[in-house]
Amino acid sequence: MRVQMLGLCRFSYVGLRGYQVEHQSYEERRAYLYDPERLERRWFWFTEIALPAWRAQTDPDFTLVVMTGPDLPEPYLSRLRDLAAEIPQLHLEPVPPMERHLAACRAAIAPHVDPSADVIGHFRHDDDDAVAVDYVEATRKDFRRVKGLWKNEGKLSLDYSRGLILKFEKGEMKLIPRICHNATAALTIFLSPDADETALNYNHSKLAQWMPGISVTRPLMFIRTVHGDSDSGDMGPGLPWQLEDDKLNRQLARRFDLRRQRLERLLRN
Repeated sequence: MRVQMLGLCRFSYVGLRGYQVEHQSYEERRAYLYDPERLERRWFWFTEIALPAWRAQTDPDFTLVVMTGPDLPEPYLSRLRDLAAEIPQLHLEPVPPMERHLAACRAAIAPHVDPSADVIGHFRHDDDDAVAVDYVEATRKDFRRVKGLWKNEGKLSLDYSRGLILKFEKGEMKLIPRICHNATAALTIFLSPDADETALNYNHSKLAQWMPGISVTRPLMFIRTVHGDSDSGDMGPGLPWQLEDDKLNRQLARRFDLRRQRLERLLRN
């Protein structure tokens, strides 16, 4: 059974719905998302937190669609085009503002669905989060173990719930080990290739309403950031777990291709 891994990452896409921070008009949303200082911060999170592990995936057979607006200010639109030319798995999809956010997401994803695949592993990826370097490989392997559930239902979620919260406030970076069930990072929704839905059609906190789900609590699989520009500004529900500082630093490097001292230095600047 062939699984296509297909993800959507929204980079400052101007749409009225689909976000927790609300605006009354496209103009308000555009002014908020395209603020020059905010864009520079988002670019930092995207390139320094999200991209390293995507570049280093142990299974390179995946597609990550980056959805943005065709009027994304320069130099960011050109930078995204350059990244798409550099990274084979990354595909840029400029989508005009649409009132219905799910339709906009579908418009971005649809050209990249492989109809010859047996199942599509849909995932959403926030531009300031990270997944581990073996996320794609592990997802395919674990799906093979539970594919009977997907065959019975036609829908299935697979959740890697052990992660780190990277909290940045008042100039200080904290890394907080946390088990979060059905957070957006490292959560995969398996659907058939002819389904009209993407991962964003399903509220990640209410997945049990629509499909069976598998939760895998090891290994460490995601980083979720919490900072001043976060759409959701708190850690949300979860369980603490312990990781000593020296082991945490090694895990950052091994699992996410990140270096703590470098991140702390960049965040101070």
